[in-house]
Amino acid sequence: MEDKERRQRVVLNIVVLLISFVFIAKRSRTLDETSAFENLLIDNIAPIQTSVTSIRSEISSFFDHYVTNIRASKRNVELTKRVSELESQIASFKELSRENKRLKDLLQFGTGVDYKKILAQVVAWDASSDFRVIRINKGLVDGVSLQSPVITSDGLVGYIYRLTDHFADILTVLDSNNRVDGLVQRIRAHGIVEGFNNEKSIMKYVSRAEPIILGDLVITSGLGNIYPKGIRVGKVSRIERESYGITQNVEITPAVDFGRLEEVVILVAEGDEQKKKEWEALDQMDDTSNSKGAK
Repeated sequence: MEDKERRQRVVLNIVVLLISFVFIAKRSRTLDETSAFENLLIDNIAPIQTSVTSIRSEISSFFDHYVTNIRASKRNVELTKRVSELESQIASFKELSRENKRLKDLLQFGTGVDYKKILAQVVAWDASSDFRVIRINKGLVDGVSLQSPVITSDGLVGYIYRLTDHFADILTVLDSNNRVDGLVQRIRAHGIVEGFNNEKSIMKYVSRAEPIILGDLVITSGLGNIYPKGIRVGKVSRIERESYGITQNVEITPAVDFGRLEEVVILVAEGDEQKKKEWEALDQMDDTSNSKGAK
């Protein structure tokens, strides 16, 4: 009895399995086939799906490009800043090169003159009606002494007339209180060069008979024991011959461009404390000229 029931259960299971296979096979065939409605639906939806996919791709590409542009923009800002820094450094190097050239020219100027040379920078300028004064950043502690001549590679600046431990004031050739014994290089004619205004000087007491012409170079004569001989003072830019008298006034354009003056050289002579003051010699010459004129 038990064997019979066992056989019935086996047969029943086989039947159930066969029915299941039939339904699965039928279902697979159904999935492979589409109805007319499904075809219509697919034909209408597929283009929409294609558009959506395309839009999604474009949006993704846009954001990718946006992020890339943001990064490129940041990089561009960084590079621009770096270029600006490099340009600033290049400008500094060029300025340093120009300064070195100026200083080299200053040091080479007057190599044959037996003076100690002290480099100094201009720190202030006083162009009042009474004085044309330049202040420099060297003083007593640097070895500067009163009445030391001051020059550049272009020519004469003036002399030290006021001094502190760390600074000094230069009375320039533009000041009427600064008188320089000048020499017209071409014809060796002497005269006294005095400041006239902020741009010019005047050479006085030049004989009317001296054939001075425009463009003549005026140099220091070496008289007075302050300025060494042969330093350029300026060039003749105007000549005024009066209809009477025995002298002529000669306008001098200084060799030094004071508007662009940045560095100077102070010439300090050692062991010359007993030398004669220039203005004393010039005062004597001035007094002698006045007395002759009065006679």
